[in-house]
Amino acid sequence: MNLAVKLLREFKDRDTRHKLKGYRDKAELIRKRNLEGWDDQRLQAESLRLRNEAKAGTPLDELLVDAYALVCEAAKRTLGLQPYDVQIMAAIALHEGFLIEQHTGEGKTLSAVMPVYLNALTGEGVHVMTFNDYLANRDAEWMGPIYRFLGLTVNAVQAGMSLSEKREAYAADITYVTAKEAGFDYLRDTIALDEADTVHRPFHYVIVDEADSLLLDEARVPLVIAGEPGSSKSDGIDFAEVARQLEQDEDYDFDEFKRNVYLNEAGSAKAESLLGCGNLYESHNSHLLMSLNCALHAELLLKKDVDYIVRDGKIELIDEYTGRVAENRHLPDGLQAALAAKEGLQSLAGGIILGTITLQHFLSLYPKICGMTATAQASAMEFEAIYALQVVQIPPNRPNIRIDHPHLIYTHKEAKFKALVQEILSVHRTGRPILIGTSSVEESDMLAEALAVAGVPCHVLNAKNDAKEAELIAKAGEIGAVTVSTNMAGRGVDIRLGGGNPTQAEVVAKLGGLYVIGTHMHQSVRIDNQLRGRSGRQGDPGASVFFVSLEDELLLRFGIDKAIRAPRQDEALEDPVLRSKIAHIQRVIMGQNFDIHQELNCYSDMVEEQRRMLYEERLGILKGETMSPSEQRVRLYYIDKFWADHLAYVSYIREGIHLTSLVNRNPIDEFHAQIIQAYEQIPAKINRESAKMLEKLRGSNDPAMWEKFGLKNPTSTRTYIINDQYKEYLQNPSSWSSGTIIAYWLRKILRPVFGWSKF
Repeated sequence: MNLAVKLLREFKDRDTRHKLKGYRDKAELIRKRNLEGWDDQRLQAESLRLRNEAKAGTPLDELLVDAYALVCEAAKRTLGLQPYDVQIMAAIALHEGFLIEQHTGEGKTLSAVMPVYLNALTGEGVHVMTFNDYLANRDAEWMGPIYRFLGLTVNAVQAGMSLSEKREAYAADITYVTAKEAGFDYLRDTIALDEADTVHRPFHYVIVDEADSLLLDEARVPLVIAGEPGSSKSDGIDFAEVARQLEQDEDYDFDEFKRNVYLNEAGSAKAESLLGCGNLYESHNSHLLMSLNCALHAELLLKKDVDYIVRDGKIELIDEYTGRVAENRHLPDGLQAALAAKEGLQSLAGGIILGTITLQHFLSLYPKICGMTATAQASAMEFEAIYALQVVQIPPNRPNIRIDHPHLIYTHKEAKFKALVQEILSVHRTGRPILIGTSSVEESDMLAEALAVAGVPCHVLNAKNDAKEAELIAKAGEIGAVTVSTNMAGRGVDIRLGGGNPTQAEVVAKLGGLYVIGTHMHQSVRIDNQLRGRSGRQGDPGASVFFVSLEDELLLRFGIDKAIRAPRQDEALEDPVLRSKIAHIQRVIMGQNFDIHQELNCYSDMVEEQRRMLYEERLGILKGETMSPSEQRVRLYYIDKFWADHLAYVSYIREGIHLTSLVNRNPIDEFHAQIIQAYEQIPAKINRESAKMLEKLRGSNDPAMWEKFGLKNPTSTRTYIINDQYKEYLQNPSSWSSGTIIAYWLRKILRPVFGWSKF
């Protein structure tokens, strides 16, 4: 097996070397097209020629050398930037549809301009997707002079823009936009009752920046458009109070790693007594059981300052990958309400969901997709399996001289924390800047307190003060700077040695550059590499090290503490075998997570297929001229109504489908069968209700009549993201203990036999 892996790796390495040689040769051709002697008018005339060629159907591959040479010269004249050969190589790979791995500080923003310009020549529009509104606006303004010099239009979409502003932004040759905002705009388009109210053009070509975050970490996150929430729902029961009256072990149990909590037999009986509901497992009590499960989950598994923070009287969820506040993100309604109740906050009822799409499915609407990030190779298999995207590693402009030290492994958390503080104190005395990546808001605050006691001033960058992110990260390379950060690592902002001051930079370089310390290992090597990559940009010196303890959750899960059986000690363990085992654990977990994502996709893929079929029909009606305005309005209205009903039904089925595994049926097969059957009934419902309404309207094309009969969009809508990771835990079959399963079936079978009203 090892031989097969080595041969495969050698084959891939050879293929990569061959690709890179081809890119170098082409970059040299582009360099030889020296346009320095051309005046501005000649350069702009050349750009017009290329646009005419592209619109006439000349393959873009044939225009690449001329187009890239033009961009290189325009960049030099407008911004004073001369792309490096490796940036040109990256630009060629992007046009060819690859996902490029380009180290932090290597200039991905400028690399993207060349393929963006080339693909925008057709006039069909190019989207550059960035991580947040700030970066979308910054990059559009920063690179805008190049595009405008060459006769193309460029714009940036920002959340909160008016409909007309968005239409204008998407009509530009090049549009910088966040993936989420583009997705939300697409959802708004899918419920528009008039073509004039849509903003998107047909999709053409997209470059995804920070591709690992958007294509993998957030890929399954559903974007939602819904009606406005109503007043707070309450059935008069304080489930949070009931949950607090239940005792661990006596009434409920956790799974091994506290991912799930579930009632045992005694807990079920106690809950039934407190709720006064009779058999909790009867079908008419399913809403009570779900609400109680949500309350238990919120009370016992969701930790404040780890999973969420409370700010300005609101619950704000924290993204597990970045440590940032996950903007505009909610848990499923029941769990969100339970979390609000736990914190004593008011919860609004969710409005009817009108449309939903995952980022993964939204991005698959683009005929041509490529991406760029500093960390891709570790997840190359996932990129290829999900998006058919192959990773190409672009060599750095200057060799990476960062020193990545072996993990420092301790027997227990206290020893790790003590050694961590001592290391920071020791290095800080030299003046060398330090960036510490922590696992949570809670840990970052705790470490900051310990450093304050030790006399080390530091900047804390976590979800509580994420607004200062760019400002704090930019200063992290200054002499004596100590920055304590959650996983966020300041994406889109370079950490320059000396904060950009050349004199300071020289001093910091002599001290060894930025020193990055990780206080824990993430499940994914890729996330660890993101933190490491903050140091050693553009050939700068730097170093990284991770502090690990055998009591860290990742290692406890695999029983490493039992396997090693090292005596409790304050010094780090010196065991190369242990380090290799830890690396193996990360590979195993990444593989498991990939399998889980693939399985979960089986649920969302079918719904997306149905959505596309129905939306294709809807789009035909929206653009069609073969029917009267009244018939068009009626059919659009009922398509939207019955699709919203279908989504509610899909959600209902999804919440309980795991129970089919108790009777040896495959949940995914059952799910597919039920939603296919439901979907097949939609056309008949649309036809039936449309016919009834058209009869009432008697062919009237008067919008006032449409209003009278309610044929209109919701008065207002909201968009948000469902954070469904916890929902998956609730739906996990493992949350049913053997005792619970036996109790469930005993009650179901024996109750009618004996006529028991309560058991």
